[in-house]
Amino acid sequence: MSKLQDLRNFRFPNVFVLILIIFISCALLICINFFTIKILSANRAYINGESHYSKSQKDASRHLITYLYTKKPNQWKLYCEELKVPQGDGTARITLLKAGDNDIARKGLLVGRNHEDDLDDIIWLFDNFKEVSFLSKAIDEWGKGDQLIFKLFIIGEQINAKINRNLLTPKDQKQYLKEISSISDQLTINERNFSNLLGEGTRKIKDLLIFTNVFFILVIICSVCLYYSIMVKRLLISKKETEVKNENLIIVNRELDRFVYSASHDLRSPITSLKGLIEITSLEDDLSQIRNYLQMMHHSLARQDQFISDIIDYSKNKRKEVIMEPVSLKELFNEAIIQLMYIENANRIKFTQEHLVDQIESDGLRLKIIINNLISNAIKYSDASKEEMFISIKTYFSDGLNKIEVSDNGIGINDKDKENIFEMYFGTNKNKGSGLGLYIVKEAVENIKGDISVFSESTVGSKFIVTIPHSHAI
Repeated sequence: MSKLQDLRNFRFPNVFVLILIIFISCALLICINFFTIKILSANRAYINGESHYSKSQKDASRHLITYLYTKKPNQWKLYCEELKVPQGDGTARITLLKAGDNDIARKGLLVGRNHEDDLDDIIWLFDNFKEVSFLSKAIDEWGKGDQLIFKLFIIGEQINAKINRNLLTPKDQKQYLKEISSISDQLTINERNFSNLLGEGTRKIKDLLIFTNVFFILVIICSVCLYYSIMVKRLLISKKETEVKNENLIIVNRELDRFVYSASHDLRSPITSLKGLIEITSLEDDLSQIRNYLQMMHHSLARQDQFISDIIDYSKNKRKEVIMEPVSLKELFNEAIIQLMYIENANRIKFTQEHLVDQIESDGLRLKIIINNLISNAIKYSDASKEEMFISIKTYFSDGLNKIEVSDNGIGINDKDKENIFEMYFGTNKNKGSGLGLYIVKEAVENIKGDISVFSESTVGSKFIVTIPHSHAI
């Protein structure tokens, strides 16, 4: 029972809290993975867009150089078409930086040959992460590249104007070639920096994703393990409680069978005796004999009354909860003595009381049951053959405990019976009691966390000592 009590006292974390932690962790894990994938997808779109930007810029430079030396209109046309790609991206960048119309930005990105399905991710990443280090630096490089593209555009316009006016000289060709090559080299550096910055951001996001996934997975695993352990412990407790209840039911059923058998016998016995005595009395003419029969009837009814009283005490002790309250031991003993004076030979017994402890805090009902049964037994099993019969009552404090002591010089208890006197329906003399009294006393004492001991010698007398924990004293 102590192990079961320990398990009952074990405080479990709230299971609903664990379920909430698991739910939140799963939700956060899903959200983090969703947004991480969205960021990585947008990064991929930017890198893909950069490849179109870089290729178109180089093709535009190549066509412009060809146009510079061949003066063919189709090369100018191809140059203009290729230059629109980085220019479209530049328009999108400027629009997004100024928080302008996203439709304009989308059109610019489409001109920049970005895939239509990537446009939402590109714009979302720009709007929400443009202040984040890796993207902020990449946007700066993008801006520097757009400035170089604009320079390339100006050079192209100058070349086209001179060709159309037939003013282009070999010296101009060399100078423009040098400027175009310089711009192209610088753009290559910008484009490489742009890609490197996005790559670095992607790696950091990947590392963060791994860390957060591991963290939340560990949280979920730990929560599930703790939840599982709680459920297992609760099942173990439930199993132990069920086993204890089953054991108690077996004991209760056994006691009930015994109780029903003995109760039916003890209830019927006085009735049978009364019926027999009434028949005999109806045939008797001798007045003294009739009085003797009436005395026997009274004795039989008194036994039945005592048995019914014991059954009531048994029921109260079994079913009523322990209620701690101030109790006067002196008053309980005085009430018990007055109520039990009808028992045979009670008026011959000398009662002495010594109350060194009176007021205590305990269960009044059970103390009354204990005291009534101890006094009743002492009276019933008194030794009428002795000239002086006495019952001594003491209440005192000893060894840190409150004690109630009831001693008498009655007929005593045989050594062979001492171990069994607290069992149900065990009686040394069935004519004097139901056999329930001391059994009820024992259970009542255990209910108030006390203890009872007996010291007895046949023909000398008996002493019962009830110990009540000092924590109940007031």
